[in-house]
Amino acid sequence: MTDGRGRAARAVEVLRASGVELAPGLSDHEIAHAERSFGVRFGPDHRALLALALPVGERWPDWRDDDNSGVRSQVRWPVDGVLFDVENNVFWPTSWGDRPDDESSRRAVVEARVAAWPRVTPLYGHRYLPADFAPGAPVLSIYQTDVIYYGDDVLDWAEREFGSRRGSATPTRWTAQTLEPWSLFAFAEEDF
Repeated sequence: MTDGRGRAARAVEVLRASGVELAPGLSDHEIAHAERSFGVRFGPDHRALLALALPVGERWPDWRDDDNSGVRSQVRWPVDGVLFDVENNVFWPTSWGDRPDDESSRRAVVEARVAAWPRVTPLYGHRYLPADFAPGAPVLSIYQTDVIYYGDDVLDWAEREFGSRRGSATPTRWTAQTLEPWSLFAFAEEDF
């Protein structure tokens, strides 16, 4: 396995070969500015990818536009998805205790619970990378509480999303405990 920067460089090549528009990469200053502006953190693989090239176009977060409400929605998407399933799909893990009767109390519990989960940062559409993870972080597809592994790392994801290996990944290096509770969802153990 090559280092994180090498895998990010190979992922950029996959994106380029598939026709994804690539703007010049973000400087260290721009990365720090985006993190502050959007309240996110980029993990090492995400940072390496964005330093090499900034994918642009539909579904790609525009990290240079700190006034972008679409990026803010992508950042908020995982929390809003859990809230949606709590209110519309009777999602309530047993580990959260008794389900409150009123919506505002349920919202408070969800906000507090999800805030304690590992942070994820938008990569593309509803694909996310963990913020606080060593190089080689898995890519997750997060749609409400439907979470699947979409790549063992950023290169595996790029090859599956844009390259010749289409479809979601079968985790080869990850377990249900890797990014609890996100990975518990991915392993269909959502009654945590």
